[in-house]
Amino acid sequence: MKLGYFTMPLHPVGKDWRQTLAEDREAILLAEQLGFEEAFVGEHVTDLAETITSCLIFIATLARDTRRIRLGSGTVNLANRHPAVTAAEIAMVDTLLEGRFILGVAPGGLPSDAEMMGTRDDDRNALFVESIEHMIALWTQAPPYRLKGKRWQLTTEQTWIPEIGQGEMLKPYQRPHPPIVVTAIAPNSNGIAAAAARGWTPISANFVHPWVVKTHWPKYVEGCAADGREARGEDWRVARSIFVADDQATVRRLTGGAQNTFGDYFRNLQRKGQASRGNALFKHDPSVPDAAVTGEYLCSQLLIAGTPNEVADRLNAFRGQVGPFGRLLYVGHDWGEPAAMRRSMELMAEKVLPQL
Repeated sequence: MKLGYFTMPLHPVGKDWRQTLAEDREAILLAEQLGFEEAFVGEHVTDLAETITSCLIFIATLARDTRRIRLGSGTVNLANRHPAVTAAEIAMVDTLLEGRFILGVAPGGLPSDAEMMGTRDDDRNALFVESIEHMIALWTQAPPYRLKGKRWQLTTEQTWIPEIGQGEMLKPYQRPHPPIVVTAIAPNSNGIAAAAARGWTPISANFVHPWVVKTHWPKYVEGCAADGREARGEDWRVARSIFVADDQATVRRLTGGAQNTFGDYFRNLQRKGQASRGNALFKHDPSVPDAAVTGEYLCSQLLIAGTPNEVADRLNAFRGQVGPFGRLLYVGHDWGEPAAMRRSMELMAEKVLPQL
């Protein structure tokens, strides 16, 4: 079992932006010190709680202060971006990291971002596919470029001057491009199968129930078979919200009651998802009434919390329930109590992981 880190991140609205950026940065530097294999960072543009507006800029700030950990976009939201600009930025970040970059991609699911970018009524999955295909072409084809899609027409035919390099894109450090991962939220996701057929690998989201995560492995197997290769559990990443403490009193203090960092996190995501997906994915059973889907309920169902032995037992049971994932992504949350949150990461790496 390999241990990684994933942060969207999500902080209390109104918390000093400098503090949230510093906190998120410190968490990833700590992850490297503790031996985490990789760390993924999300992005959103129009959200006061999710305060990393560009995961690529944030990752670039870590390039010179990390040495071993692989850093990934979790995710670059392609329906909100121009593919040529995004391809150039990814190539530069991959070069700054000297190949320690993992490219996580998605259409981008925040409705207010879609409204701001003028794509709310578009087929954003189609935009996503067109964008990534353009980006791969820019990384692998020789200039001058002649890329024609429904949304973007990318060309340097009229301005290419080969002897001085004008009109040609710089390539990523990893050839032909960094490894590509996609996030998975929906049950029985055909997107996982389609991605696997292209050689990409999935990350199952932390804010959906085990019954959803369980449907992702068969879809990954299906997609790998279409590509003529065997599915490997070591390529399947599953994210989970986890809190580990030395004693039960600390667990109760930080996770109990109606208001806590974890409950606020899940409630925020649940409210954002209501308009487009409803509450079904946030229920462990369809019979649960909508009114009962509170922060306290979501914590009880989606947060794995306890002492090291308790968390290890719950994670082993969870893996037995959902399938043979080989990479566990510990999810970053707001550091309302910094010492306790740092200690949780330490215990996860030093006490829990050896039991998995």
